[in-house]
Amino acid sequence: MSKPLRVLVVGLGNMGMSHARAYHGLEGFELAGLCTRSIASRTDLPAEWADVPRYADYGEALAAVKPDVVSINTWSGTHADFAIRAIESGAHVFVEKPLAETVADAQRVVDTAVKHGKKLVVGYILRVHPSWTKFVEIARTLGKPLVMRMNLNQQSIGPAWTWHRNLMQALTPLVDCGVHYVDVMCQMTQSRPVRVHGIGAHLSDEVKVDNYGHLHVEFEDGSVGWYEAGWGPMMSEVAFFVKDVVGPKGSVSIVMGEQGKAADEGASTTSSSDMDTHTKTSVIRLHHAALNADNSLAQPDENFRMDDEPGHDELCAREQVFLLNAIRDNADLTDHMNDAVNSLRIVLAADESIRKKQVVSL
Repeated sequence: MSKPLRVLVVGLGNMGMSHARAYHGLEGFELAGLCTRSIASRTDLPAEWADVPRYADYGEALAAVKPDVVSINTWSGTHADFAIRAIESGAHVFVEKPLAETVADAQRVVDTAVKHGKKLVVGYILRVHPSWTKFVEIARTLGKPLVMRMNLNQQSIGPAWTWHRNLMQALTPLVDCGVHYVDVMCQMTQSRPVRVHGIGAHLSDEVKVDNYGHLHVEFEDGSVGWYEAGWGPMMSEVAFFVKDVVGPKGSVSIVMGEQGKAADEGASTTSSSDMDTHTKTSVIRLHHAALNADNSLAQPDENFRMDDEPGHDELCAREQVFLLNAIRDNADLTDHMNDAVNSLRIVLAADESIRKKQVVSL
């Protein structure tokens, strides 16, 4: 059996803790170091990690641990620099999305990984989610062009509002969350994005950026998509989760529990600020457009129930299994890396469109 890969986890917020638990629990990895600026004051780390070396400085941690893998779960402004330093030190890299804050920096990370022959995996968690891969698979059967409608608005209060305010020191919600969903759109169309239009609104004096945004993207094959994201205590809990795709042959939708129903009748028991809500589905509904001679529907809708979905930590573990297999099998991650740059290019174009008040061609 191969020796476990020694991992340095940098950043121990929500995502960093989930990934650290994955490395600790998977046979192919060894949790070899923990790094966060506030490490000295952290009292919430599991007792079983007591012997794992801890560092407040990334450079010191990288030099001392000499890891096989660096897992980067810090603020987005550090992603590119930390990833390049890790790769140049001889490590493979897992980095949370977005890969960087600019397309140029994202491409530098990819080019560095290629140059040094190291694996680079970006945290696109929906790519390892069985319900979302089913959603993409069905969407591809609906013909072209596709009309894709998606959003994730979060009524962030309490700790979630503190966390979102911190994130918005660097990025808008449209960029931070949008990379996930435009990546899904690109998987569905398998076509080149050509134009992006964005609109935004500044709904809080507590942040400098627009905490609400909406993007429209057009694809070369005629497909179109929109994505909407808003963070803050003012956001509505109505229609905060829309995932809907229409094509000439019908439509497919992720259906959350209906408002007003009891939990055992399919009602959603989560809110927009619940992290599991970001990935969890209740039912995938496939609607067929074919008609009979009298224009009635030729076949009823099909519902695919998703009762045994993986939770957030299990999804993070699946991402790390993907990384482990890519390293052990020397998998070609060219498409994975290029897709990460491409989705970032789209959401940053939306931000540019908002600033310039004009459509951006890609």
